[in-house]
Amino acid sequence: MTAGRIIAYIAAGLFLIFGFLFILAAFGEQFNSGWLITGFILVAIGFGLVFLGGRLKQTAQADQEVTLNIDLPANVELDSFKCENCGGALSTDNVEMVAGAPVVKCPYCGTSYQLTEDPKW
Repeated sequence: MTAGRIIAYIAAGLFLIFGFLFILAAFGEQFNSGWLITGFILVAIGFGLVFLGGRLKQTAQADQEVTLNIDLPANVELDSFKCENCGGALSTDNVEMVAGAPVVKCPYCGTSYQLTEDPKW
C-alpha cells in the first residue's frame, strides 16, 4: 500500500467521523441546518477520498525488477539435459519457475513438465 493511499484513507476516516458527528449534532435540542449541510459536505469529501484512495495506482511495484535464480536438482547434468518427451536438447533458458517449482518447456515439441529430483541414496 502506498503512502498516498494510506493518507487518503486516514483523511477519509476523519472526514467521515466528523461528518456523522455534525449530522447528529444538527438534530440536537435545536435544529441547525448549517451543521447538517457541513456534515453532508464532510461525508461527501470522506467518500470521495475513499474512492480516490482506491483508484491510486501502485507504481512503486511496477518499477521493481525481480531476479529469479533457479537451482536445478542435484542429478541434472547440463551436458545431457534432454526433453523427456522428444529427446530434444534443452538449456537453462528453457527452465522457468511456475508456482515455486522448476518447470521445463521444450521449444521443439512444446511439452511442459516439472523437474523432479531423484533420491540421493
